[in-house]
Amino acid sequence: MFLVGLSGGIASGKSTVVAVLRELGCAVIDADVIARQVVQPHSKAHQQILQHFGTEILLENGEINREALGNIIFSQLEKRRLLNSITHPEILKEMLKQILKYFVLGYHYVILDIPLLFETRGLTRFMKYTVLVYCDSPWCPRKADPPFPPTPSSAPCSPGSDPLTQLVRLMKRNGLGVAEAEARISSQLPLDEKRKWATYVIDNCGDRESTRRQVLRLHTQLEDSLHFLWARLAVGTAVAGLGGLMFLLIRHFIS
Repeated sequence: MFLVGLSGGIASGKSTVVAVLRELGCAVIDADVIARQVVQPHSKAHQQILQHFGTEILLENGEINREALGNIIFSQLEKRRLLNSITHPEILKEMLKQILKYFVLGYHYVILDIPLLFETRGLTRFMKYTVLVYCDSPWCPRKADPPFPPTPSSAPCSPGSDPLTQLVRLMKRNGLGVAEAEARISSQLPLDEKRKWATYVIDNCGDRESTRRQVLRLHTQLEDSLHFLWARLAVGTAVAGLGGLMFLLIRHFIS
């Protein structure tokens, strides 16, 4: 089994790609969902967050008000780093548990949906492939699907395209003003910067059907990959070796 990292900017349309992958039966681990789980009341991360950010960020039911906390961390870099230092270790532990589960179930690969995949460069070294969901300007010409994976020369828009679509989507989705939306987008690496690190780029500039076709091609390429065999061969060899060692030890003690 191998790992595929999936990322994109805020409001770049990553959820659309994930929905298609799930329809295809792919194993998807959502870091955002796990991030909500690890900060539930009475958890270790929940207690640490309260110590550093105070009870003002709590809802009436004791859960963390994500909007209130977001307003703090997206405007203060040090606060954002502090929150990440609290939550990231807990998120990684849960992700490892789920990866092991899918390995045992026999999946060829697992999609890790991680919003800050390219910001936390340490994670990319564990990924066989990385996929970026890219969103350009609404005036980007769109006459046909780009070659897959798109290259800088074949991409439908220039790297310097205005990320207005991303801004408008975020404002509409979260009910934010321009300044708030811009602050959240600027807290992440620009999409053009992330493109340099991605193995595959899914251009979400067009309609849903165009994005779906690109995801289907990606899925086909990943399914045809034989990289998962190396991991299973290594584990099988290790298990066989351990079994052989135990047999020799048992035989030695019996004799």
